[in-house]
Amino acid sequence: MKWDSLLNDGFNSIAGAVSGGLDSCTVTHWLTSKGFTVNCYTVDLGQPDESNIDSIKNRMIASGASKSEILPGKKLLAKAGLKVIQAQAKYEGGYWNTTGIARPITTQIILEEIQDTDTQVFFHGATGRGNDQVRFQLAVNMMNPSMNVYAPWRDPEFIDQFPGRQEMIDYCHRNGIPIGSKVDASYSTDANLLGLTHEAGDLEDVQISPSFVTPGMGVWPYEAPDKPEIVSINWVEGIPTEINGDRLGLVEIFERANNIGGRNGVGIGNHVVENRFVGVKSRGLYESPGMELLGSSYEYLLQFMIDRRAREFFEEISSVVSKQIYQGYWMDLATVSALNALKPITQLITGKISVKLYKGKIEFDSIENTPEAIPNSLYTDDSSMEAVGSYSHLDAEGFLQVLGVSAKNIGKKQFKFIKDRWIND
Repeated sequence: MKWDSLLNDGFNSIAGAVSGGLDSCTVTHWLTSKGFTVNCYTVDLGQPDESNIDSIKNRMIASGASKSEILPGKKLLAKAGLKVIQAQAKYEGGYWNTTGIARPITTQIILEEIQDTDTQVFFHGATGRGNDQVRFQLAVNMMNPSMNVYAPWRDPEFIDQFPGRQEMIDYCHRNGIPIGSKVDASYSTDANLLGLTHEAGDLEDVQISPSFVTPGMGVWPYEAPDKPEIVSINWVEGIPTEINGDRLGLVEIFERANNIGGRNGVGIGNHVVENRFVGVKSRGLYESPGMELLGSSYEYLLQFMIDRRAREFFEEISSVVSKQIYQGYWMDLATVSALNALKPITQLITGKISVKLYKGKIEFDSIENTPEAIPNSLYTDDSSMEAVGSYSHLDAEGFLQVLGVSAKNIGKKQFKFIKDRWIND
């Protein structure tokens, strides 16, 4: 979509999601110069790299915005982050979807804010090569199908004028736009309460070690203390309620977990070369100390609670949720159905668990193993090598006889073929 087609159709009022960075300032000023009335909205997602989020308003007004507002979003993001943990939704095994989940939350909050205005165009600064453009677009399309979406990075005129970062910097300097101190950074960072995503710049060169990145939510594992730290977390029906005996609200739980995990190097510097939805490979360096700490404790509790068949089901649903979030489908029927399918499992997760943090690693330490503390645990003494429990060694005889029927048939009719063609090949 081109900017002039919007104006020709009478859409001269435009609202967008801005971070207050170089892209936001450039886009806002550029749209204003084209004749748009630009209203900017920044959602407070607990960005740990933003010391004074209110200062964004001043930067956007100086960039030409008619209005700039900060909207609260930490509570909604924390609720979404908890659902990510409950689903153990890591993309391609390593990424906790911290940015992927933040985009639909941001969009939802802004659209609700402008729903009673005459705004008919939503803009964002996501590039045409990344995932975020998909996430913003689909979220807007689902929540307000009549709303137009303008992406300057898909407008030929904008790309022609700003082929790279330096052209935007020069533009802002020429026009007296206060773009802040981050423009000289050798990489780009997206930040929220759940984690940081570092991409672009020098990180695109895989011949360079990512160790030049300065962690924003903790320390590199090798810089963490030399002494392990034990952390106890109490879960009640899938919700963390206490850390180290302190009862906290959900936002405070994440903040405390970020602090504890970060100082121990947990979830810091997770390196992923991932498959973007648009079809290209990208290199990302992720920080998510709180998600990693809470997520690991949840996983350890899962091991106590669910049987083999439930586990297999859980793994399938977890994969679905992860891909849905990453690809921008947080709000569609498949995601809602998947999360609802997990509710019976989620509501089983009650227990007080202690984990050990040491130089980036999280290990199981202990759990209060009483019927009162962990009422839904399937862990019993039946597996003991001692003479306890209701399971007898002799009971396995019939079980193995039944399993042996098919094993013997394979041995008689197929094993020689398998051995000659595959095992010994």
